[in-house]
Amino acid sequence: MSLTLRTISREQHLAYIQSLPAASHMQVPAWADVKAEWRSENLGWFDERTGEMVGAGLVLYRQLPKIKRYLAYLPEGPVINWFAPNLDDWIQPMLAHLKQQGAFSVKMGPPVIIRRWNAETIKRGIQDQDVKRLRDMEADFIEPRAFEVADKLRRMGWQQGEDGGAGFGDVQPRYVFQVPLANRSLEEVHKNFNQLWRRNIKKAEKAGVEVVQGGYQDLAEWQRLYEITAVRDHFRPRPLSYFQRMWSALNTEDPNRMRLYFARHNGVNLSAATMLIVGGHVWYSYGASDNIGREVRPSNAMQWTMLRDAYALGATVYDLRGISDSLDETDHLFGLIQFKVGTGGQAAEYLGEWDFPLNKLLHKALDIYMSRR
Repeated sequence: MSLTLRTISREQHLAYIQSLPAASHMQVPAWADVKAEWRSENLGWFDERTGEMVGAGLVLYRQLPKIKRYLAYLPEGPVINWFAPNLDDWIQPMLAHLKQQGAFSVKMGPPVIIRRWNAETIKRGIQDQDVKRLRDMEADFIEPRAFEVADKLRRMGWQQGEDGGAGFGDVQPRYVFQVPLANRSLEEVHKNFNQLWRRNIKKAEKAGVEVVQGGYQDLAEWQRLYEITAVRDHFRPRPLSYFQRMWSALNTEDPNRMRLYFARHNGVNLSAATMLIVGGHVWYSYGASDNIGREVRPSNAMQWTMLRDAYALGATVYDLRGISDSLDETDHLFGLIQFKVGTGGQAAEYLGEWDFPLNKLLHKALDIYMSRR
């Protein structure tokens, strides 16, 4: 297949995404509005014979301080046929185009999964003293074609993110936790939860915890819970304006792209979460909870409601987003995987993020700048 690449309109880009079973929420045109501090461009790949669009990518451009050169970033993209035998024919025109646009370096995150570990396997790993990381255990599923993609990228001159894949070194998480929903009944999904999760869901029901959806007007209440969480978990929270922009941008593009959930008890909101929907892929994207009311298990109740709603939407996967690959109980990120493993899903390892330095000197300068931030 001979391919050409050109800039496309947002409408063309959106129509292409809507024709697919799923794509990353960071590759929909409206994500450019969420990341307002970046310049953006929509790219389309076309089959020369038929004129049909066969791939798309959202590129975000970040200007280097003081000079008119850019880092070009395709988060969790581009959306192309990654397993095509002629991967070169997809990637080279993109590099040429981005160079023309003034990019000195390109970063992308192929949405390709290499390995999956089932919850049972992870639990065994946690109990095994010799197992410190997910990769220390044999995966339950391996995608051999993913290794071919990695080899091809290396041969083209792409470099893997600095941390070599230990999880959070990339901009986007390399390891995520997903609950597969395709060809399963809700009963099966529920049965796969661990005992603690099932008990906590029951506990919340008994206590009268109520899970409701909110709207734009409730984002200030979301922010209150989110900032409590930030203090407790020692991270820097995003401002309210970010979530307002996210809501407006994503739901203008598709009225069902983003949802907001609250779990409340006796009229008090105890936990909250945002949910993103693109085709059959549903993400739990941000979570927040108060320091009070934990005994009535609001977070478990909320997750179970969100999962059921995702199922009702016909989702094939409910994605709990990033985890670290550490199975060491002393690791500060261990609680994250422990909570998510309770859903009985799978840990999935993506190919990670890759860099292509179009100008080696500027790329090196960016590396130094980023490491000092």
